[in-house]
Amino acid sequence: MDVSPVIEGGKYAAKSAVGEPFPVTATVFREGHDELNADLAVTGPDGKRRPLVRMTKDATEPDIWHASYTPDTMGPHTFEVEAWSDPVATWRHNAEIKIPAGIDVELMFTEGALLLERLARELPKRSRHRRTVADALTGIRDTERPDAVRYAAGVSPAVDEVLAEHPLRDLVSPHGPFPFFVDRRLALFSAWYEFFPRSEGAYVDQETGKIVSGTFDTAAKRLDAVADMGFDIIYLPPIHPIGRKNRKGRNNTLDPGPDDVGSPWAIGSAEGGHDAIHPDLGGFAEFDAFVKRANDLGLEVALDLALQAAPDHPWVDSHPEWFSTRADGSIAYAENPPKKYQDIYPINFDNDPDGIYQEVLRIVRLWVSHGIRVFRVDNPHTKPVQFWEWLLGEVRKTDPDVVFLSEAFTKPAMMRALATVGFHQSYTYFTWRNAKWELEEYLTEVSRETSHVLRPSFWVNTPDILPFFLQYGGPAAFKIRAVLAATGSPSWGVYAGFELFEHVALQPGKEEYLDSEKFEVRVRDWDAADQSGRTLRPFLTHLNEIRKAHPALQLLRNLTVHQVENDAVLCFSKTAPAAPGSDEPGDTVIVVVNVDPHGTRETMVHLDMPAMGLDWHDQFAVHDEITGESWTWGERNYVRLDPYVEPAHILTIRRPHS
Repeated sequence: MDVSPVIEGGKYAAKSAVGEPFPVTATVFREGHDELNADLAVTGPDGKRRPLVRMTKDATEPDIWHASYTPDTMGPHTFEVEAWSDPVATWRHNAEIKIPAGIDVELMFTEGALLLERLARELPKRSRHRRTVADALTGIRDTERPDAVRYAAGVSPAVDEVLAEHPLRDLVSPHGPFPFFVDRRLALFSAWYEFFPRSEGAYVDQETGKIVSGTFDTAAKRLDAVADMGFDIIYLPPIHPIGRKNRKGRNNTLDPGPDDVGSPWAIGSAEGGHDAIHPDLGGFAEFDAFVKRANDLGLEVALDLALQAAPDHPWVDSHPEWFSTRADGSIAYAENPPKKYQDIYPINFDNDPDGIYQEVLRIVRLWVSHGIRVFRVDNPHTKPVQFWEWLLGEVRKTDPDVVFLSEAFTKPAMMRALATVGFHQSYTYFTWRNAKWELEEYLTEVSRETSHVLRPSFWVNTPDILPFFLQYGGPAAFKIRAVLAATGSPSWGVYAGFELFEHVALQPGKEEYLDSEKFEVRVRDWDAADQSGRTLRPFLTHLNEIRKAHPALQLLRNLTVHQVENDAVLCFSKTAPAAPGSDEPGDTVIVVVNVDPHGTRETMVHLDMPAMGLDWHDQFAVHDEITGESWTWGERNYVRLDPYVEPAHILTIRRPHS
């Protein structure tokens, strides 16, 4: 009973990724007093069953059983929980009581011998274990030996090894199968960097004083810096032609000048729509060259999939039924009161769903054919969930490696629904979780409670969101948020300008950038920032290096929050098991962060030692990956974090010892 993870009764697949442990739990019990056991049975995309994984009882709730399977193949899988009566364990339990007490001694040995004979019959003909079972039978039948010796022969470690591979399973009771889908590693572990191609390489013409926009060719030159910082994905806002009708001016004003470039999310003009490229950026040849350069540097290019149209998008004339018409006959523009987006028409999926569905699929496949395997989807919560289930399902049939990130800052139910039907990653409320208690609750939620449905992506900022914490926290705030995002989630993201500490808001009380890049070309002097040292670039680089060096930071479901006596200091750890057959120990990372960017905090950290695979009395060496310092830690530890020096420890355990 209570098998988990099962999503909506098994209608939808739980999430997993190549190399990510997939944990399964179930309530397992039986009638009577005989012993029982349980196995996790997994079937891969090839239809073949993988070796059974033995489940284990929970230490505190003995009816709860656990097992974990680590997939190595992408694609659809299923799992079952198989409960079974364990005749060997039942015999051992009875024999351990009766033989020392002199009760039914020979009967106990006879029953044990019969089980060993059965085991011998069920072994493969050429099994290396046949001699082990034969020796055990000889020992248990030898009446000349003491009873304790006879019993030991039947329950030796060698016999246990045989039973581990070839258990005697009676009354097997399967429950399932239930689906889970194994995505490629990037769907779980990835570092995103967002920039606007039109701003990369942009400059001010000294003669005219006008800004000359960047192109794919100039933006490609910036890719080296992004790759050097250790990011995996370069995400581009929409690259399509931008509408001229109702175009927005600087800072989202309604009176644009002749040189205003408009918002990339106001997609479509006479030059084309979602299947076209803004002519100022270049053509498909230049785009393909940009993608190739990114791939050569180890980066994947993510495109924005924004299903909306500018008033002069070709769809407005060819498919007016795809939009909502108001009582006065005009087409409704987008609104999120009090915000108004006069330059954008939302799509109405009700009038011609088949036509819209097929057109969007065509567009996605067009960009996939140009090397795009990652999409960031704009406002998916304003489109039907049924549509996303269909679209992502169709793409998965032909291109299962394509990854979709949901940009839905909305109600939890909708965010969960979008993730349930197929979105691989999701933006989260991390951006607004700043206090220690908020972070503790949220880290626990995304790593434990919703992890089989929703994969979080922690973003420190976006073109739409300049958090208050960054507006008023100074450089320390930027480090704090970067550490939390990079270590708290396997997937995290940064929007360009974060490393330059850009923090000036449009006006007090607004989480919007002044001179927002959404509405104008931003000229940044990256070289001057590097030369002056006023850049967070080395710190972001180091964070990504730490992430790639530590398997514990590449997983989601392994986070434990630890007790700290100060209400502004957060501590959590992440632990990854050792690789099967490896002599190397598992990996554990302990993160301690002062979430107050304005003051030094001193406190005691109390570690949950068993959660990290340690005994309560253990002492162990920790190495701070940020500062390079080392200390000896145990269950109780003193920390002092000055945000003006370094606001966080990222500690790795070097060598445990007692």
